[in-house]
Amino acid sequence: MPYFLDGNNLIGAVRRTARPGPDDRHALVAEIAERLRRTRARATIFFDGPRGDRTTSLGPLSVRVADGEAADDAIVRAIAGSKAPGEATVVTADRGLAARVRDAGGKVLSPEAFFSRFGAGVAAAAPQREPKVDVEEWSRYFADERNRGE
Repeated sequence: MPYFLDGNNLIGAVRRTARPGPDDRHALVAEIAERLRRTRARATIFFDGPRGDRTTSLGPLSVRVADGEAADDAIVRAIAGSKAPGEATVVTADRGLAARVRDAGGKVLSPEAFFSRFGAGVAAAAPQREPKVDVEEWSRYFADERNRGE
């Protein structure tokens, strides 16, 4: 089952930025390639971009820059042009793209479900834990009149 990934949408979901730069793209591509290497899955990630950028292959992950068009349009065209659109899955949180993919016969998977399915990647760190707060220490600190700022 091929996966088609909405790259700019995933950057927004994973890297938490609305204006992705080259570093964001590289980090996302590296993380997804690492996740896919541990499986037999194959994926193509699409990004918006200028004409002239070529498709690059990183093992199970191909990177395509939509040649002067919106990546969403390139994804829908890839689904509609495939031999078995019902076997293709698009990973996106974009509702408009999701509707177009379903209309073309493809399936849609949320970024959260995709990352859950393919486990932790290199960029996925252990959950951040809040540092333990010593309440007694804070109580002693604020009990001292010199620390009250009055």
